[in-house]
Amino acid sequence: MITKSHCQTLDQNDALAPLRNEFDLPKNVTYLDGNSLGAQPKAALTRAQQVITQEWGQDLIRSWNSAGWFDMPSRLGDMLAPLIGANPAEVVVTDSTSVNLFKALAAALHLQAELHPHKKIIVSERSNFPTDLYMVQGLTQWLDRGYRLELVDSPEQLNSAINEHVAVALLTHVNYRTGEMLDMTSLTTHIHAQGALAIWDLCHSAGAVPVELNAANADFAIGCTYKYLNGGPGSPAFIWVAERHLAKFTHPLSGWWGHTAPFAMQPEFTPTASIRRALCGTQPMISLALVETGLAVFKKTSMTALREKSLALTDLFIQLVEQRCANHPLGLVTPRSHSKRGSHVSFTHPHAYPIIQALIERGIIGDYREPAVLRFGFTPLYTGFVDVWNAVEALRDILDTQAYQINATRHAVT
Repeated sequence: MITKSHCQTLDQNDALAPLRNEFDLPKNVTYLDGNSLGAQPKAALTRAQQVITQEWGQDLIRSWNSAGWFDMPSRLGDMLAPLIGANPAEVVVTDSTSVNLFKALAAALHLQAELHPHKKIIVSERSNFPTDLYMVQGLTQWLDRGYRLELVDSPEQLNSAINEHVAVALLTHVNYRTGEMLDMTSLTTHIHAQGALAIWDLCHSAGAVPVELNAANADFAIGCTYKYLNGGPGSPAFIWVAERHLAKFTHPLSGWWGHTAPFAMQPEFTPTASIRRALCGTQPMISLALVETGLAVFKKTSMTALREKSLALTDLFIQLVEQRCANHPLGLVTPRSHSKRGSHVSFTHPHAYPIIQALIERGIIGDYREPAVLRFGFTPLYTGFVDVWNAVEALRDILDTQAYQINATRHAVT
């Protein structure tokens, strides 16, 4: 049987444990929701004050040049690139995930319309994060050119669904609800064999699991920075375009920051030759500056080390829940296989929502997802093994004593 002492020993031997000091974590809180909103880097407050008081307050508009504001989307993209297997100058940090998906999908459909005008199908999973599906629905309805979205009910159906009629496959690397991780290389190879293009959503992957976009020969990728990358609530997202597609990468949101010479103020849009053609309008400098503090922490470790700890944390959590909560109707929905698991673990329970609320009241912060899913994220940068023990002990006690309100009022954000 696993004991608390064993978890304490794991923490003592954890080479990544000092990285926890990089974050401003509240006392008496076990934070297992970094897969939804990452913790605050300690450097964030100082950086925000610097941007607000000095760069904005004193230097004013000069900071577009003197503080490097204009180049920040590209600079952050280069910082992020190694975490997702990209090269420098292939990524920019900008806009939201939804907006970047709109750009990537529009670009992919435009490319396919030139090469394979008969291909009208976009394939995705029904369990994909809803905003991805909404953006596909919105763009295809707006285009009104016969495109249609086809959804599969399980990853096992993807190979058969992605056939010679498919233009684009929009896939999420790690599923937001279940934590299941897809085989990016295998699926991308199959997608290309059918003459389709691959767009990968990395929201629950970037900073949590190793990603190799170029090695997998992917086409486009998008993702957020406010989860495992710890950029802050609503921080700008990122978009990656494979270098081979960059010259023909075009999208309807052709704003002035994507122009080859923005301050020439020309009436006609001429896209820059670089990845900056994925930019639209003026960028949010305070938010971007905070993203930089989150990305800076990753320079002190490697994705290999983070993945090793992530798997150890999630293995421990699954084992403890199944040992200590065995008498309760908890159903594991996250794959046990390391090759198919991201960095969060989900269990079902008939009263999942009130149980999560009871845990939060005790300082154990996870979250709830429909239908009836308790979801727990394990961020290797700051989550410890005793955190896992404490979370499971609180869960066991709540379940044993039924210390939750079955008819708990739902909050706007669950």
